[in-house]
Amino acid sequence: MFQSFEDTANPSQGPDRLAALRALMKTEGLAGFLVPRADAHQGEYVADRDARLAWLTGFTGSAGFCAVLPNIAGVFIDGRYRTQVKRQIDLAHFTPVPWPETQLKHWLADHLPGGGTVGYDPWLHTPDEISTLETALAPKGITLAPHANLVDMIWPDQPEPPRGRITPYPADLAGETHEAKRARLAQALKEAGQSAAVITLADSIAWLLNIRGSDIPRNPVPHAFAILHDNAHLTLFADAAKVDDSLRAHLGTQVTIRPPAALAPALHSLTGTVRVDPKTAPILIVQELDEAGVSHAWGEDPCILPKACKTPAEIAATTEAHLRDAAAMVEFLTWFDAQPPGTITEIDVVTTLEGCRRATNALLDVSFDTIAGTGPNGAVMHYRVTEDSNTRLDEGQLIVVDSGGQYIDGTTDITRTLPVGAPGDEERRCFTRVLQGMIAISRTRFPKGLAGRDLDALARYPLWLAGLDFNHGTGHGVGVYLCVHEGPQRLSRVSDVPLKPGMILSNEPGYYREGAFGIRIENLIVVHEAAALDGADDREMFDFRTLTYVPIDRRLILPAMMAAGEIDWLNRYHAACRDKISPRVSDAARLWLAQATEPL
Repeated sequence: MFQSFEDTANPSQGPDRLAALRALMKTEGLAGFLVPRADAHQGEYVADRDARLAWLTGFTGSAGFCAVLPNIAGVFIDGRYRTQVKRQIDLAHFTPVPWPETQLKHWLADHLPGGGTVGYDPWLHTPDEISTLETALAPKGITLAPHANLVDMIWPDQPEPPRGRITPYPADLAGETHEAKRARLAQALKEAGQSAAVITLADSIAWLLNIRGSDIPRNPVPHAFAILHDNAHLTLFADAAKVDDSLRAHLGTQVTIRPPAALAPALHSLTGTVRVDPKTAPILIVQELDEAGVSHAWGEDPCILPKACKTPAEIAATTEAHLRDAAAMVEFLTWFDAQPPGTITEIDVVTTLEGCRRATNALLDVSFDTIAGTGPNGAVMHYRVTEDSNTRLDEGQLIVVDSGGQYIDGTTDITRTLPVGAPGDEERRCFTRVLQGMIAISRTRFPKGLAGRDLDALARYPLWLAGLDFNHGTGHGVGVYLCVHEGPQRLSRVSDVPLKPGMILSNEPGYYREGAFGIRIENLIVVHEAAALDGADDREMFDFRTLTYVPIDRRLILPAMMAAGEIDWLNRYHAACRDKISPRVSDAARLWLAQATEPL
């Protein structure tokens, strides 16, 4: 199994660890210390060594941070984790703080009225983060100071850094050689008057060099840093244990490999103007450049946008991966529908689904820990079942199954909400509204230049009509055998990145009723140029092509609530599921698929 069911959150250890941290803060003369979820690469998933937030607080969500002061320790969490955090931390010692509704700068000002110095690890915070805080807090007499990480100093058995092997990624799947990518990006640096760019995001380095790594579970990226020069030469800073002769041969003579400890001296030796991404780089990078008197210019990581706009080869590869994954999902759903209510548990769901994916003989990892939440657990948006929380699927409940696979040719992410026995009328009403929002995104056409914030409301409108909503974005970017959450594009009210052809996104509206049930429906979609329409304006239009082909449970739909166009879309989608997936599944699954895709 890729996924385990151990409960890694232990609230009982939090108070003693918090006390040790506060004692060290006092010794160091600090009024506070910041403990982010992030690592030096700003990755969503972190290695065990970097799981400082979880170690201190017990909270294991993929986003958040803790601000520790002498008399309060705030755990800042967004809408996805409001329910989960209350289960995982000691509420007598840690205080959940709704974020971003409550900004850290205001919270610190309120709780440090006498001022003071707040320490932070400069490897774990970006220039934008620190600049925003410093500007807001200076008038309050609160200063920020870079400091050795206090959590590391009190963590006696902190794991060693990961040293997973780095491997080449086939150019025929990438659609472009790393030599061509480096030359293209180096030319852009030259045109901007910049001599080099510091690249710190692990997936950017993996994309640029056509390599993959194994330093963290779920996301096949290496922990490394890189400096790309305007002559297309690149210096890769990676542990020697990760590198072998095949990788050296793949990278060639224009990529120099050096140990991570050589990064700071290399920064000091740079000349000209160096690009640094203020949103993703550790602020330590800028501090080192400033110390050496090296000029820097703020600019986006040069890999981010090119990486997001997939090549035709990447789209073709991930299309095949999604069809393979859909066949595994259909085999799983065939099994699921044969299980009487009350006979299986959430862990049974996870293990069986992973088994179906493994049976493809192509699964390299799951793309994230499967979310399989039944009843009230379904309302925990990022629920992770453990041996302690494992719940039986009983008559009348819903189960949210959000899962995905990592294949050499693609990364998948799909959510289906399923009934256990006969669903209730309220659940069906809510499900139908979520489905209407998902269909609205799937059907939309939009002019070039629009961003995710311009489309997000389409997915929410059917819910808003009933006074309902959901506390997460409608969709996130997705990589191709890279990270399941990939920027910069999103379907979200806060995303201003224009959508471009080749960008892959999730389309996943939901609804969550705490203590009762959860609903989410998710397909992956890719932006492409829309077909011309008779009588249309002479303007460039985009739409979405669906990548995910797995039936949506018809037992949860109230057809009377749906418009004719919505029903037509669903029937055409189900016909496509049947046509594309039937040749790929067993006889039993083919029979199930035929029944599951009957027209409404």
